[in-house]
Amino acid sequence: MFARVTFYPSLFYNVMMEKITSRRWYDRIDDTVILGALPFQGMTRQLREEENLKGVVSMNESYELKIFSNDAEKWQEHGIEFLQLATTDIFETPDQEKLFEGVKFINRFLPMGAKLSGVPTEGYAPINSGSVYVHCKAGRTRSATLVGCYLMMKNGWSPAEAVEYMRSKRQHILLHTKQWEALDIFHSQHVRT
Repeated sequence: MFARVTFYPSLFYNVMMEKITSRRWYDRIDDTVILGALPFQGMTRQLREEENLKGVVSMNESYELKIFSNDAEKWQEHGIEFLQLATTDIFETPDQEKLFEGVKFINRFLPMGAKLSGVPTEGYAPINSGSVYVHCKAGRTRSATLVGCYLMMKNGWSPAEAVEYMRSKRQHILLHTKQWEALDIFHSQHVRT
């Protein structure tokens, strides 16, 4: 309930922070992944045309997408694949199943020669390479946890290396103890070093 009550005030805060600081609404992490805040409906064309957007992973709950962002149906109308891995803001971190599902989804958009080893492709048809926008409300915690898992699998990195790299691209990511624990578990289960 607390996450619902604080959603709109904290979304407004995020908009203001982008306007008065050097924070950007989204940042490109690599050739495939963009990590960002809630993509507003008015950003759809820009993301599709300028960023070659082919997929979106939302870590938001459904109520967070209702007014300002696209839901699955609206993304599909624009020819963009959509995966929702609903995770409650503030108090939760994505569980291991959601994190692996998100990495599987991103894997579909990697160029053919760059697919992640150890990531099954069943249930998803491969797609020609393109960008995937991974987001939550602010693009700092829930979505950064998933992007960290992707980076660890892609590069064989430790959690610390993945987070350091993300911070070099998006300085204001914010991971708490639960997110670090999720990264550690994912690393021990899925990353070959």
